[in-house]
Amino acid sequence: MTTTHMQHTPRFAWAITGSGHGLVESIDMAATLLPHVDLFLSRAAEEVLPLYKIELAQLKARFRVFRDNSASAVPVGMLYDENRYHTVVVAPATSNTVAKCALGISDTLPTNMFAQAGKLGIPGIVFACDTQPVVVTMSPLDWVELRPRRIELDNVERLKRIDHCRVVCSLDELRAALAARIGEIDVTCCAGA
Repeated sequence: MTTTHMQHTPRFAWAITGSGHGLVESIDMAATLLPHVDLFLSRAAEEVLPLYKIELAQLKARFRVFRDNSASAVPVGMLYDENRYHTVVVAPATSNTVAKCALGISDTLPTNMFAQAGKLGIPGIVFACDTQPVVVTMSPLDWVELRPRRIELDNVERLKRIDHCRVVCSLDELRAALAARIGEIDVTCCAGA
C-alpha cells in the first residue's frame, strides 16, 4: 500500500443536486459527518444554493467541495481509490437526477458519482424528493404544495431496483440510512450522525 493510500480515511461522498426540498437539512446532516465527508455540487445545486441563503464560500469553509466544472466529471476518478470513499450520498435528489440515475444516465457530477459508485460496488443512498402524491416543501419564497406526476413516482420505484442503491423518501429515512451505514462500516468518528 502506498503512502498516499494510508493517508486517506475513507469518507462519505455527498452529492447535492438542484433541489431546494430538504436542502438546508441535508447540508446540516452532512455536517454531522465532518471531517469524514466531501461535497460534490452539480451546476444546478450552485444555482439553487444562493436562493436558500447558502453561499459557496460558506460551504468551502466547512467542507472540501468539488464542483461540476468539467465535461467528464473529473472528481469521479477519486472513487477509484478504494481507500477514499465508502459511500456515495445524493441528497437532496431532484426528480431529474432520480430519473437519470434510474435510467443509467450520468451527465452531471452527482449522476456520474452515483453511476461509478454502483459500478465499483460502493453503496449509494439517494434522498429522492418527489416520492409522495403530495409533497409540501419550502420554496425560496414560501411553502408550496407539489403533486409529483406518475412518471416521477415510477422513476423512484425504478431507482429502488438499481444495484447498490438505497432510496430514502424523507429526512428521517436519510438520517436512519446514514446511521445504519455508519454501523456497517464502523466509523466511530461519525457517531454524531
